[in-house]
Amino acid sequence: MSVCNYPDSVSISLHGAYSKIEMSSDEQSVERGSALGVDGLARLDVVLRQNELEWRHITDAIAVNVVVQSTTGTCLFANRTALEYWGLKLDDVMVANYRAPIHPDDAAQMYARRQEGLAKGIPFENELRSRRQDGEYRWFLWRYIPVSDEQGQIVRWYVTGTDIDDRKRAEDRMRNETFALREDIDRASMFEEIVGSSHALQRVLTQVTKVAHTDATVLILGETGTGKELVARAIHKRSRRAGGAFILVNCAAIPPSLIASELFGHEKGAFTGALQRRLGRFEAADRGTIFLDEIGELPPEAQVALLRVLQEREIERVGSSHPIPVDVRVLAATNRDLEAAVERGTFREDLYYRLNVFPIRLPPLRERVEDIPILVEYLVDRYAKQVGKIIRNIEKHTLQLLQAYDWPGNVRELQNVIERAIVLVEGETFAIDGSWLTSKRSKSSNGTARPVTSLANGEKELIEAALAESDGRVSGPRGAAAKLGIPRQTLEWKIRALKIDKLAFRKR
Repeated sequence: MSVCNYPDSVSISLHGAYSKIEMSSDEQSVERGSALGVDGLARLDVVLRQNELEWRHITDAIAVNVVVQSTTGTCLFANRTALEYWGLKLDDVMVANYRAPIHPDDAAQMYARRQEGLAKGIPFENELRSRRQDGEYRWFLWRYIPVSDEQGQIVRWYVTGTDIDDRKRAEDRMRNETFALREDIDRASMFEEIVGSSHALQRVLTQVTKVAHTDATVLILGETGTGKELVARAIHKRSRRAGGAFILVNCAAIPPSLIASELFGHEKGAFTGALQRRLGRFEAADRGTIFLDEIGELPPEAQVALLRVLQEREIERVGSSHPIPVDVRVLAATNRDLEAAVERGTFREDLYYRLNVFPIRLPPLRERVEDIPILVEYLVDRYAKQVGKIIRNIEKHTLQLLQAYDWPGNVRELQNVIERAIVLVEGETFAIDGSWLTSKRSKSSNGTARPVTSLANGEKELIEAALAESDGRVSGPRGAAAKLGIPRQTLEWKIRALKIDKLAFRKR
């Protein structure tokens, strides 16, 4: 709160100020002062002092902060509630150069708003954060009411401060939950990964049940399409944070230059295009859960910032040096080998250990073949209803083909195959074309392709092949990034991390 910041050349005592009001309100009494005599003036002084003392008692009993200011903003009085909140004495706030403790991020708008309000001479309000005596900042609504004399001249301002911190937090939670709900609606939820009764899947569900009620950081490992997001949501829904927001961040989809702003937010003017303050995903997930998908794609600078969040439980917005405490549970997921990334130096070892508190490995679909008939039946029914078809039977040969296939894309690939078949089927029997299940993995096993010894080598080969096809060009419609289907900034970071010489692929 900074209701008392402007210096005043004259320090006015409360008694003197209010005595002046009382006397000016009845000029005839002042003119008759000599007629009252010494005893009469003494009795009047006693009455004024009693009125002042009673007024002080009344304001001290009020449960909101009350401050009286001069027309230039100097503090003339503050009630007990305000003084106890700040941990100050009345003499501390009545000095001419007093600067009340407000949050540095609110100072600029507070000065501008108050100067405008004082100049207009009409009631106004201001919301800002005021520092409590223990160092915590809380939101307050400050209402400024001018007090005029009989000639209509403003002689002082009454200012009341109401604690609205709980309301602001509730508004933030509602905004966060609305944001998360909008994302849920926009994203087609894939609940089918949890369908099944295989031993491998039941082991995962047992782990989810055990870790959900804790606040432990969970690292979900598994191939693409195995349902890592679904498991993260299941952990959140079974946790004590289920009433809070579930915020998903796909680290691979955010350019490295924007990842810090996306995760931690930014202040107005922090960089070109930052036209207003923006809350980051961690603030949006306060008292809830944040799910960092594809955590292995985080650039080095973002890894350092995330490590600090996990250690200190506080963030700093881009463009600000003031830490903001956050109460967030972190779930992370990756389809990469993070241990190998640590050995290569592309992923911080200390961050890996912070994330790997409770690892959960999701089995690929080829390791839970017994679940395929149940999944097929579920998906057939789901997509048939969507297109208005009735499927009564599933061809036996189709089930055999589906169970024999190794599913490199896991449940997501199975979903796509069944949706395609439902569109084409004409009768009431579900069947697929066996030519759809031509596995690229199987082709490579025939010896026609060079074996890949690790995930990193495979990724490097893909990037080098794309650079070769694009003559070393990264950006543009014919560049390597477009061929690989990833943002240009992400590809540039991968090229540096894997130590690929892109100039070597340019034609001389």
